[in-house]
Amino acid sequence: MSNHPHASPDATGALSALAATPAAELDHLLLEVCSSPRWAATVAASRPWSDRNVLLAANEAAMAGLSTADLGDAMAGHARIGRPKSGDATSEREQAGIQGVHPTLLDELHRANAAYEAKFGHVFLICATGRTAATMLAALRERFPNDAATEAEIVRGELRKINDIRLNRLLDETLAR
Repeated sequence: MSNHPHASPDATGALSALAATPAAELDHLLLEVCSSPRWAATVAASRPWSDRNVLLAANEAAMAGLSTADLGDAMAGHARIGRPKSGDATSEREQAGIQGVHPTLLDELHRANAAYEAKFGHVFLICATGRTAATMLAALRERFPNDAATEAEIVRGELRKINDIRLNRLLDETLAR
């Protein structure tokens, strides 16, 4: 379930600190993980978390319960692939695979993104961590023929993976304090 290379399930101190965070602050932290208010509320309502895997299971359950509109809210917090948000460390870190890529490949990625957005009405969403620009472009092309319902379920799964990574990072940062 974990998408974090150093994720230890026994981050009890970090989990306790996160679970004890005041509601408004926790809401803010969770909305930085996923910009869907329903997702954040569902995950917050599942506290306390006995271990890291329980928190990640809360993410999975919350993702499964999102409506189409909620998925739209979640996707709204993500930059286009190939265009990380300038100054946003998370966006830049997650899309590190596009750094230094040849401009021709980046142009192809931008054109494919535009076609995808025209077809589906939202950004192409993929867990970009550890992926190169070429593999993201290949995935975009592979998913383009999908119908809207199939693509929505793929997006839901990609969002879950991204949230797992971000939740693990949040716990790791809490442990480091």
